[in-house]
Amino acid sequence: MFKDGAAKQLTDFLQAVGVQKQSTVTNHGISFLVPWVLFFIGLVVIPVLYYAGLITVGTVNMLGRYMAFAIVAVGLDLIWGYTGILSLCQAFFFSLGGYAMGMYLAHHGGPEGIIDANGWKIPACLYVVYPYKVGEAPADALVPWFWKPFYTLPVTTILGLLVPGLAALAIGFVGFRSRVRGVYFAILTQAITVAGWLVFCMNNMKLCGTNGLTRFDRIAGFQLTNPNVKVSLYVITLLALAGVYLLCQHVVKSRVGRILIAIRDDEPTLRFSGYKPYIYKLFAFCLAGMIAGLGGMLYAPQMGIFTPTNMEASASILVVVWVAVGGRGALSGAILGALTVNLLYNFFTSEKNLLILTWKAEYWQFVLGSLFIGVVLLFPGGLIDLWRRLAGIIRQRAII
Repeated sequence: MFKDGAAKQLTDFLQAVGVQKQSTVTNHGISFLVPWVLFFIGLVVIPVLYYAGLITVGTVNMLGRYMAFAIVAVGLDLIWGYTGILSLCQAFFFSLGGYAMGMYLAHHGGPEGIIDANGWKIPACLYVVYPYKVGEAPADALVPWFWKPFYTLPVTTILGLLVPGLAALAIGFVGFRSRVRGVYFAILTQAITVAGWLVFCMNNMKLCGTNGLTRFDRIAGFQLTNPNVKVSLYVITLLALAGVYLLCQHVVKSRVGRILIAIRDDEPTLRFSGYKPYIYKLFAFCLAGMIAGLGGMLYAPQMGIFTPTNMEASASILVVVWVAVGGRGALSGAILGALTVNLLYNFFTSEKNLLILTWKAEYWQFVLGSLFIGVVLLFPGGLIDLWRRLAGIIRQRAII
């Protein structure tokens, strides 16, 4: 990966740039506790509250969806906070995973539909919006070939990770190999997301158009409406979030992570030293794409529907907001930011009668904008930095 005789120079460079930065961003005992406190609350406190009757299964299901968003945020923080690549296509990868799981769920969904000439039952959501050609009758409808691999759950799970990973590989190879950087790469990924959204909205693509994938009924033979199934999906999502966090934590603490941080801080010097930065950026980008696909797969059965709205340009920007609010360059901050913003969204998008006015859902945009600007101005390190400051003050007072 590097030229002969450059090893010592590279080691010195990584220590001067990468390790120093990493120590200021990742090696904080206080911030390290945050994800595990959240994990304990999610794994122990939330189920206890549910089985005690203090919260409903709808609340548990909502938290499961928000943790799926947190998975996407962790992936973005890996490539933006640690590698310095602002990607605006995480919602695209999220939707690829969501559509993969949605197609599996649609295969085992509602009762509508017919058996086509090849013996395949047309999924209900596809049957009602099937794009018949001129002269075709309902009896001529066929299950598209690209739907068929998603009939079984194991294959769907593999494809739900592989398809976003391959898409990220194609985008990243073209972009990084051509040395597209900074705002230009952000614009490129945003354009790809918009193009993907337009494709998935087209009804003749046989992906159910703007209606999206609906009529989900069972997963692995279990009814999605069963409260125990909803709780199980919540626990699976929580465990997946913990696994993704540990994986990314391992990456950023490894030698590869030091190189990623060096790319963020001084890519030209790293390239001059003999490295090929695009290979490492491609690795991080593909990993983040697969992580986003995992989040989409876990989100679809808990939401009960998956549409192209999940792929809109605003969805990718919102992921950036989660990471920025939580704290860019801290994996625990990405989790904290995603959960905080979405919980605030749930609270402020419900109508409330206040003393002098009626709070409406439309006002949420002002809250979100104020939160983003306030955090950027007052706490550039995000909520995780605020947590560190408060913990430091408490520790100092305890010592005194």
